Order: sequence, then structure tokens, then C-alpha cells
Amino acid sequence: MNDAPLLQVDIPGLRKLRSGKVRDIFDLGDALLFVASDRISAFDVIMPNGIPRKGEVLTQISHFWFDQTAALVPNHRLARAGEPLVVPALADLPADVRDSLSRRSMVVKKAEPLAIECVVRGYLAGSGWKEYKSTQSVCGIRLPAGLLESAELPEPIFTPATKAQTGHDENISFDAAAKLVGADLAARARDLSLRIYGFARDYARRRGIIIADTKFEFGLLDGELLLIDEVLTPDSSRFWPADQYAPGRGQPSFDKQFVRDYLETLDWNKQPPGPVLPADIVSKTQAKYLEAFERLTGRRL
Repeated sequence: MNDAPLLQVDIPGLRKLRSGKVRDIFDLGDALLFVASDRISAFDVIMPNGIPRKGEVLTQISHFWFDQTAALVPNHRLARAGEPLVVPALADLPADVRDSLSRRSMVVKKAEPLAIECVVRGYLAGSGWKEYKSTQSVCGIRLPAGLLESAELPEPIFTPATKAQTGHDENISFDAAAKLVGADLAARARDLSLRIYGFARDYARRRGIIIADTKFEFGLLDGELLLIDEVLTPDSSRFWPADQYAPGRGQPSFDKQFVRDYLETLDWNKQPPGPVLPADIVSKTQAKYLEAFERLTGRRL
């Protein structure tokens, strides 16, 4: 273990707008400061202990993909990876605290998020697999009969979801998404999502990672649709090692599925409070996140 996990983020002089399952968002006036903690959630419950450096991994992978996809879609980022965070409130913090925050933080534009999650699935897994088994479709999209769990789909599909403030997001049809955000905006978000996924899928596959599915967030700023939040991280995506892929079963993964699999072995009702994760589960999960970063970027964090 490299160091203690950062579970709570409070910055003197900055107003915290929101504390999510992983990210804390602070108001910078004309911009926002996103800070990724080391918290980890499963089944919509935040575990009492976190995964050291997880927030760094999420932030640096997002930086990586924002760089890679800049030609495909504009994004909300105001500073590139490695550039100094121009946040006066951070200047007065101790150097070690400031450095730690900078590696897990991002200064971004204030965009208005769309009311839908933009999910793209290239493989049949998770809630998509469960729905397929019942209806042979996912979010209203009819699929071929006889597909196995984890099977690659004939082509990637856009399967939007609602944004639940509490509990689980709910998969919806494209028509339902269009009613929420408007037909034109839903179509633009769908087309961008499929384009970004196709690019990232091919890129990651060459580096030994299958991106089975992922969730994108988009926001509007002055009429422009921006890619926002985190992008193509182990928290927002299902990453599988390509050399171990075999349809017909669940796959080993680089994401928090490892934690979910452990929790499934416990006598726990999946309600708060979550159980403390054992040291070996924490260590192995951290290694998964770091390996995902190293495989994608070709460098160590």
C-alpha cells in the first residue's frame, strides 16, 4: 500500500457544492474544481475504507482520454495534465497536501449537465445481460437470439439511463431519452457517444484492454455540447483483460467489479453501512486500477 486513502476532502476558503460517491465539487466562481477522493462504492453504498491513489488514477486517466478525444468532441477541462492548478485557495495549503490534491483534481468549465447518462455497450454484461435474458433486447434495442454472457455485440449500442439521485440509475429507451432532453440533443449525444466509444475501444484493445461498456456525461455551455465529468475510467467503464476474454461467463476486470465480486460472497444485504474491505482486497483492487492506467497510457503513475 502506498499511503492512506483520502476519504474526505475539505478545502478552507472554498465552498463545496456537492459530495458524490467519489468526487467532491468546489465552486471557483467562474469555474469548478473537481477532486476525486479514494472512496469506493458498490451496489450504491460507499465502503467505509477506500482504495489508496484511486482518485489519482481516475483523474489521470480522464486527463489521458480528454487529450486523446479532443479532436472528436470538445470537453470541459480548463487545464491539461501537469499544468498548474490556478486555484488561489490551494496556495496556502501545506506543499504535500497541495501536491496530493493537484494529482487528483481538475479545473473545469461550468456546463449544465444533460439529464441522461449516455451509456454505450459493446458487449453483453451487467444489467444489459440481465435484460437480454428476459426480453432479448436492451433498452428497447432488439438483439440476435442466442447471445452468450459477455458476448461482443454485432455493433455497439447506445443505451441511455436516467440519473437517479438515490438508488440505481434506470435504463430507458432512446425515445424516452429524447423526451427528457429533446430529440436533437439526444441524437447528438448518442452519435458522439458511439464515436468516442469506437475510438477508445480500438485504442484500448491494442493495449490489451477490452472496454465492454462505458458511461459518458455531456453538458451544455453557451449552446455547445461538451464531454464532462470523468471519461473512460475504471469507475465509469467495464475494463476486461483481452488475453483472458472468453464469452459465456463473467470476465475478470480492471474495475471495481473485483470489489463487487468479493461483496457477493458476504452475508450482507447491500444496504448502508457497507462492510470494511479487508487489506488484501484493498491492495488487489488498487493494483487493478494502477494496471489499467499503465496499460492504457504506457507509463507508471
